[in-house]
Amino acid sequence: MADRVPVSVNHVHTVLTGAPVLHGTGADAIPVDLPAEPPRQAWAKQATVLVLDSGIDPHPWFVGRSWFGQWGLEVIDGDGDGVADRQAGHGTFVAGVLLRHAPGVTIRQYPVLSSFGLTDDRTVATTLRRARYLAAAKRERLDVLLISAGCHTADDRCPPVLAEELAFWPTVVAAAGNSSTTRPFWPAALPSVTAVAATGPDGGLAPFSNCGEWVDRTAPGVDVVSAHVRLVDGERVYGAAKWSGTSFAAPQVAADLARSAADHHEPQPGVSGLGTRERGPGISA
Repeated sequence: MADRVPVSVNHVHTVLTGAPVLHGTGADAIPVDLPAEPPRQAWAKQATVLVLDSGIDPHPWFVGRSWFGQWGLEVIDGDGDGVADRQAGHGTFVAGVLLRHAPGVTIRQYPVLSSFGLTDDRTVATTLRRARYLAAAKRERLDVLLISAGCHTADDRCPPVLAEELAFWPTVVAAAGNSSTTRPFWPAALPSVTAVAATGPDGGLAPFSNCGEWVDRTAPGVDVVSAHVRLVDGERVYGAAKWSGTSFAAPQVAADLARSAADHHEPQPGVSGLGTRERGPGISA
């Protein structure tokens, strides 16, 4: 499928099926100068965000922080053609956005997406179940679950295996998708999930962003700047890029919720609510 369809996890997380690519400016990550590193804060009360994405590379912003572990490198060139795949570095970018808006957050991550932006509902559900069990065994609290991806389905219903697992997670943030439609995008459209749409520089809804009554909040999603990893002559180079998509609006809302959980709540510029439902406490043993 990746060879035939130009899928992009900015706006697609294949849970059974894919969705159209993001058209126009911002569909690809553009290298930019690396901004100042987010402060290395230590919050008095820990707040943990679990990120399901393509993995997190040892970017200089992350290395040396108490939560960063040896998780393995992101897959950058999955097809071995010597060129970085279109979604390479997506997880690192999302983690960077989260850290820029919540410098003291603790990040846990499980890679579920390939560098082409492909996965399936059972992989996601199984990974979440394993994350719950491991958190319980370690007596670790997971305050927010962040899924910067999703899908449309033929019957406009959430894949049952995904809906059943997410019922165990009280505080979930998910990207609303970039297909420029009001059709429900899963899992964001679940009533228990905070769906995040993207706004542009003028504060209005970005042209590519999904919208509808099922969307809860908005955040800037055009030309977002964050940590990135790319290939140069076959070697990984760590720097920054600008990228667009609801994938990069969602971590800003997740950061806002993490700050609330840590009693460090300061509303972030551009992040707004659209009738956001009250969320329960995080998951703990």
